[in-house]
Amino acid sequence: MALLNAFGEDALIGVGVSELARRADLSKSTAFRLLSLLQNNGAVERAGNNYRLGKMIQDLGATQETAWHGRMRDALTPFLADLYELTKQTVHLAVLDGSNVIYLNKLYGHIQVRSPSRIGGRAPAHCTGVGKMLLAYDHAATEEVLNSELIRWTPHTITDPAVLRTELEKARQTNLAFDREEIMVGLNCIAAPVFGSNNKPVAALSVSGPVGKFVPESQASLLRKVCFAAARAAAAVAPRNP
Repeated sequence: MALLNAFGEDALIGVGVSELARRADLSKSTAFRLLSLLQNNGAVERAGNNYRLGKMIQDLGATQETAWHGRMRDALTPFLADLYELTKQTVHLAVLDGSNVIYLNKLYGHIQVRSPSRIGGRAPAHCTGVGKMLLAYDHAATEEVLNSELIRWTPHTITDPAVLRTELEKARQTNLAFDREEIMVGLNCIAAPVFGSNNKPVAALSVSGPVGKFVPESQASLLRKVCFAAARAAAAVAPRNP
């Protein structure tokens, strides 16, 4: 595991055995032996004199994206890019899947901040801005979330069903939802819905940034403007299959 972790950001480019051994704090001979075993099982592959993660490892992290997710991502990514250009902050495009959200796309802002979100990844809806925004319009999903255990991810996560219900009602009234350090300490977020042809949100866009340097409310006007423009593109996407 230490050897696999040693690939880091060079996982798809390739790293030499000596460098991998150094990063993993292993002898070169041990690293070479482990790499040979991993290569035999498709976990790594040779790239010239270097090694990189193989298809087997990449497949483990691959998302099972539906055709609808792909169409929605393609239709709304240009608007996500518009939001980034307007805010210069980290922006997300997400859809609801039961009690979780799936991030279809993400663009990183100039001010880097640690964030648990990744493209194709999932996160609990109850403690994310995009999740709360989409829950606000989905009664069945809301009841599923409120009747289950609300996991406390940080000291700021809302775990009282009554408090969360009130917040969701406010999100529906204002078409704005917030994550105030609820999924990660130091991270704030504001989200707004993208409506589809049935006048219900099919996705949500968000802007996030570090506490102390980013004021979520300051992005409300720009976020609403972009989401309004994105609604026409979202309405043109075929409905999600049952």
